[in-house]
Amino acid sequence: MTDNNLPGPGQPTPQPGSPSGQPGQPQQPGQPQQAGQQPPPYQPAAPRPGQNQPGQPPAKGKVRQQQAGMTKPRQATVAEQRARAAALKAQQERFAAESAAFEKKRKTRKRLLIGGGVTVGVIALVAIWYAAASPKNVTAQCTDSNNVIVDDDYCDQSYYSSHGGYSSGGFIYIGGSSYRYNYGGTGAVGQKVTGGSYTIPKGANVSTKSGTSVQRGGFGVSSGSKSSGG
Repeated sequence: MTDNNLPGPGQPTPQPGSPSGQPGQPQQPGQPQQAGQQPPPYQPAAPRPGQNQPGQPPAKGKVRQQQAGMTKPRQATVAEQRARAAALKAQQERFAAESAAFEKKRKTRKRLLIGGGVTVGVIALVAIWYAAASPKNVTAQCTDSNNVIVDDDYCDQSYYSSHGGYSSGGFIYIGGSSYRYNYGGTGAVGQKVTGGSYTIPKGANVSTKSGTSVQRGGFGVSSGSKSSGG
């Protein structure tokens, strides 16, 4: 009996696991598996570039570095353009408001300085006028011919008149003695007067230490002595 599976004369002997009629050739994909043939072992598909392999931690992201003159900037979106325009407008409005406030403050300060200067000038002018208009207070002291301070009565008109005295050329004569006023000098009775003048000052309020008025001065008043001294 002839076996149909045996090779004929001059044909190679088929290898185990090879399908009949195709000696020595592997099974092509899509072809049915022969009886008794073992399936090939499972081979996982190769991962795509950038895809994590099983059991490995996730790969870190990559940041592209921009190179000057080569990297083209990304075109801004409509929303970004609107946001930039709004921010620029707000900045311009804030700058304008700050400039206006600064200018207003500067003008106000300038007015205050000018007003203060005018006020100071007016006060100084009033002070000068008041000083010129206000009569100076001068104290008169009666002295004898040796410039020694004596009692104010010797220069008082009512006193020397009641004692037979008289006045002439600024001197007061009582008996054989002469007296006259010293204006502005200092010292006590019995001492020589220090400083002062024997000429009555014009426009001044002149009075003795006892309160007797010798002259009432004032603005535009030259003299007006109660006595004949000076």
